[in-house]
Parts: sequence; C-alpha cells; structure tokens
Amino acid sequence: MMMPKEFSIPFSGLKVGAHTFEYKIDNKFFESFEYHEFNEADIEVQIQLNKMTTMMELDMSAEGTVNVACDLTNEPFDQGISASLALVVKFGEEFNDEDDEILVIPHGEHQINIAQYIYEMLVLAVPLKRVHPGVEDGTLESEALRKLEELQPKETKKNNDKTDPRWDALKDLLTDK
Repeated sequence: MMMPKEFSIPFSGLKVGAHTFEYKIDNKFFESFEYHEFNEADIEVQIQLNKMTTMMELDMSAEGTVNVACDLTNEPFDQGISASLALVVKFGEEFNDEDDEILVIPHGEHQINIAQYIYEMLVLAVPLKRVHPGVEDGTLESEALRKLEELQPKETKKNNDKTDPRWDALKDLLTDK
C-alpha cells in the first residue's frame, strides 16, 4: 500500500532541536488505508519532532471528531476523539517497526513516513461501543429505540421474590463453613 506522501517528514534537512508539523485529517486519509468505518472525519494532528544527533522523538497528538453510526440505532453522530502517541526513532542496520514505541530505520534514511502511526493512533482512539449521545440522555427519537423498548423482556413482580428450591440446598453449603 502506498503511504500518503504528505506524511513523510524529511528530517535530514532539519536542525537539531524541536520542530512542529500539523495535519488536517479527513475521510480521504482513512480511505487511503481502505478503512470505511467513518462517514466523515475532521481531526487536527500535531507532531512535535525533537531531533537529536543520534535519534529522534516524535510526540503525536490529535483532537477532532469522526462521524459514525450508533451501534444501537444506526443513527449517525459526531464522536469526539482525542489521542496521543510517543515514538522514538533510532537508526540501525535495517528497518524494524515491531516495537510499538520504537522505530528503527536504516542509516542513511533521510525521511520518515508517519501515516501508519497516525492511522493506528486515530482508529484506536474511537470507542469500541459507539452510542449516540441522544440515547444516553434520552433525547434521541428513533424507530430502532422504540423497537428495542418494545422487545425488552418484561419483569414480573411475583417471580422476583421466589427462589428455586433446588438451589436453596446449594446456598446452604456456601454458608456452612
């Protein structure tokens, strides 16, 4: 897969010290990874690169929203996300990205593409369970919610107080110590 070029940082021309890079992420970014979970995306990513003589530190942070479908109602809503990732870049014999926090790139490389790291950071920032805020505060009117309410099992009062006598003997075992 071709990494988006605009996420390549040409560090060889940078002076030792701190450098800031900013990116605006939209849905085209996720589509380049063939990821289609979001209806829309509007995320600001800031990269703080600290270049040292033998290595680099990248501090990535992101704030924004992704428009997703609610897991309960399928209604679209803007899910706020916030994420951060620290990455140490070292030089070695060969490329190695097996460690989540340390990237080894070959000596002589002059740029680093951070698109994959941004992608993973953002996708992992979205909650696994996506619930429309209107579901939680009771303001969302939806056919799916009405149907869920209708199909919810009805509790019967008279059965709540009775216990199954077959289990009573086992409960006695728990208390006979």
